[in-house]
Amino acid sequence: MNNPLTDPYLILTKVYKEGKYLKQAISETPVEFLNKARTVKICYGVLEKDVYLEHILGYNAKKQPKSAVKIILKIALYMLEFLSKHDYMVVDFAVELTKKLGKEGTAGFVNAFLRTYEIPPLSEKIDDRTAIECSAPVWLVKKLRRSYKQEAVQILSAPSLGVSVRFERGADKYVSAVHTVTPFENTFIFKNFVRDEGFFAGDYTFQSVGSVAICAAIPACDSLLDACAAPGGKSVLLAEKCKKVTACELHSHRVELINSYAQRMGASNVAAIQSDSTVFNPDFEEKFDTVLCDVPCSGTGVINENPDIKLFRKESDIESLTKTQLAILENCSRYVKAGGLLFYSTCSVLPEENDSIVCNFLSLHPEYALNKPISPLDHRETKYGLQFLPHLSLGAGFYLTSFRRQGNE
Repeated sequence: MNNPLTDPYLILTKVYKEGKYLKQAISETPVEFLNKARTVKICYGVLEKDVYLEHILGYNAKKQPKSAVKIILKIALYMLEFLSKHDYMVVDFAVELTKKLGKEGTAGFVNAFLRTYEIPPLSEKIDDRTAIECSAPVWLVKKLRRSYKQEAVQILSAPSLGVSVRFERGADKYVSAVHTVTPFENTFIFKNFVRDEGFFAGDYTFQSVGSVAICAAIPACDSLLDACAAPGGKSVLLAEKCKKVTACELHSHRVELINSYAQRMGASNVAAIQSDSTVFNPDFEEKFDTVLCDVPCSGTGVINENPDIKLFRKESDIESLTKTQLAILENCSRYVKAGGLLFYSTCSVLPEENDSIVCNFLSLHPEYALNKPISPLDHRETKYGLQFLPHLSLGAGFYLTSFRRQGNE
C-alpha cells in the first residue's frame, strides 16, 4: 500500500515552500492515478483548514517545526480531524514519510505529537475566534464583519457545490449524474465530473457560475472588448452573441491560453492580443460597443474554490489592487463608443474593490451614467451594483455593474 501522505506532501510542498497556486502544483506533480481523487481532496482540505491546523500546531508544539515536518503534520492532522482515518494508520504513515525524507531524528517528535495533541480552546475575541472557526486570516474576518456583520461567517464557510460545467451540446449524456441546476441555459454544477473526450471536442467546458452570470448580463453587440480575458471563458461565451470579440491579456503565455480555449470551442470570432489594459491604446479609442473589465482582484469571493487565496493574499495587497482596478476601468472607458456600455466585475466580496471603485469612477467621469445590470442568480443589490455572495449565489462570490456612455446610440 502506497503511503497516502506522500503525494499530498509533494504537492503541498510546492504551495507552502515555492509559493505555487494549488491548481498549478497539482497539474505539474506526477501522482498515483488510482488515488488522485483522495490526494486532491487532502490538498484542498489542508489549505481550506490551514488557519485551524496552525492553531493546533501552535498550541501543542513548544516551537514551530521546520517546514517539511510542518507540512507532514498538517496533512496528518487534516486526515485525523476531518477524514476520520484510523489514528494508528495516519501516525504510522506520517512517521514513515518523515524517515523517508531523511529526518529520522524528528520521527519521534512526529509520533509523539500526533498521539498526544489536544484541540486548543477558542479565543474570547470574536475576530480571532471566527478566524479559527472559519479557518480564515484575521484581517479578512475583520473586513467581512465590518461590511456584512454576522453574515461574514456564512460567506467564509460557504462550501463549494462542485464542478460547474457549461455545455455547447450533448448535456443529456451527463445530467443523469447528481447535479445542481443553475439559472443559466446548459450550465450545471456536478458533485463529481470526470473530463472525457467531449471536453476536447468542444461539447462542454468548465466555467464558473459567476463567469456565466457576467456573460448573461451583457447584451449582444457588434464589437466587444474583454480587457482582462485569460483564460478565455467569458470571451468565448460572449462570442456566441457578439459579432467580434477582442480579448486582451497582459502576459503572452496567457494569450495562448485564450487562443487554445477559443480553438477548442470553435469560437473563430475571438481575436486574442497581448495588451496592458492600464495603458491607453489609441487604436481602441471609442471603437467598441461594449467593454468588459473583469479586473484582477483579491479573489475573496472564490476562496471556497481556491483555498490558497487565504494563504497568499495579504491585507496590504488590497491598496495596490484597487489602484490597478480603477486604472483599468478609467483607461478602458476611453474605448467605448458614445451610447455604448462599460461593464465592471470582480470575484471579490470586499466593498473597497467594488462599490468604492464605482463611486470613484463616476465622480471622475461625468460622461458615464450608472446602468445597473440584472441577473437571475440570487444576489444583493448595493448602491452601485450587484453583489453575489457564496452562500446565496450557488457558491459564487463576485460583483457586477455597468455604465452607459452618454451620447447618441
